[in-house]
Amino acid sequence: MKQLFIAGLGEILFDVLADSEEIGGAPVNFAYHAGRLGADGAAISTLGDDDRGRRATSELMNRELCLSGVSIDREHATGYVEARLDDQGVATYHFPDDIAWDHLQLNDTAMGFAAQVDAVCFGTLAQRSEQSRKAIQTFLDAAPQALKVYDMNLRQNFYNKEIIADSLQRADVLKLNDDEIKVIAPMFGLKGSEREMLQKLHVGFELKCSVLTRGDKGSLIITKDGEVDHPGIEVKEISDTIGAGDSFTASVAIGLLLGHSLEYISDHANRLAAHVCSCKGAMPAIPAELKLIK
Repeated sequence: MKQLFIAGLGEILFDVLADSEEIGGAPVNFAYHAGRLGADGAAISTLGDDDRGRRATSELMNRELCLSGVSIDREHATGYVEARLDDQGVATYHFPDDIAWDHLQLNDTAMGFAAQVDAVCFGTLAQRSEQSRKAIQTFLDAAPQALKVYDMNLRQNFYNKEIIADSLQRADVLKLNDDEIKVIAPMFGLKGSEREMLQKLHVGFELKCSVLTRGDKGSLIITKDGEVDHPGIEVKEISDTIGAGDSFTASVAIGLLLGHSLEYISDHANRLAAHVCSCKGAMPAIPAELKLIK
């Protein structure tokens, strides 16, 4: 079997915490975890020509991510977000406007990736600007063979029904959490239980796989072959939850590409996310026993 090539398309930013700055952004977190699970992971984004941009490049290269699809914007600052953690380690975010990933540019290498990737993950946040939204759509349209993973990732007020619906129409896999499904329920006329709402999205947008994460209450995954409701993995001591959902998404994407059973996919994704919650930051080291591609 050929080596899997998996990309995260969208924002790279620093999570600015009370005592530190941690590199992150949902798409690059996804790409990192795909790489740690045994695939070749690549980031497709835009950084500023500044200290944070240079630090992001250095830190991501040290994490063995391919960055040749990352462009440099000399007019706008590298992205960052102020992240605040509650007593349970759950983060809330505040994003500044008009930074480098709002001006996402697809360089020649990034466009070359479109014909090669086995899976690509994208979200809603990076589509808040028209330029970045068009760049994301251009890449997705140029990658008909790729498993397209839409991690809804709703933040602040940077979303609307049009962007979400277009993303769902382009996606093969949907991942959202239990807060997000409540937010979009009135947009799409979703009613009933979480399972019923997820099933309606799954069928209505002809998705291959739909994933609902519920924090410490586990997850629900639906495909044409069935569904698995997982109760979750207890984490004795949560450090923070940053990146846990992105690791879950990477695990599901690789599991689908490898043809694993839905039960195995669900269990591995929950175990991996629990591990990430026990560590600081979005990109911790991953134990060898959690690697999917040996």
